[in-house]
Amino acid sequence: METDKKIILFDGHCNLCNGAVNFIIDRDKKDLFRFASLQSDIGEELTNSRGIDTSKIDSIILIEPGKAYYIKAAAALRIGTLFGGLWKVLWLFEQIPSPISNAVYDLIAKYRYSWFGRKEHCRLPSPEEAKKFL
Repeated sequence: METDKKIILFDGHCNLCNGAVNFIIDRDKKDLFRFASLQSDIGEELTNSRGIDTSKIDSIILIEPGKAYYIKAAAALRIGTLFGGLWKVLWLFEQIPSPISNAVYDLIAKYRYSWFGRKEHCRLPSPEEAKKFL
């Protein structure tokens, strides 16, 4: 499944990730993004075709058209900068060495279920949001 839109893969069981998807949808005024859970068939197809090991990367992945993709902190920051406007300030945080930014990201990811909770089922989009999900 390829598209000209940027694809955000997220952990469909994670309340923090689902909150992030809602946050992104609310700010995606340019209709740049499409979404799929990592647990979905499309999520598995996209990660497998790129050789992404979801046992090591299990929270957020940004896939741009073609083969380019971003993981962990780089994905979150790239998504933010793509909103435009003042969000472009996040570019400054992209300058932080990835071992440092990913350490912070990994800490949050490690405790995301205990801090924010876990859903038994993946997020179901509203009828208005359905066109944004693959």
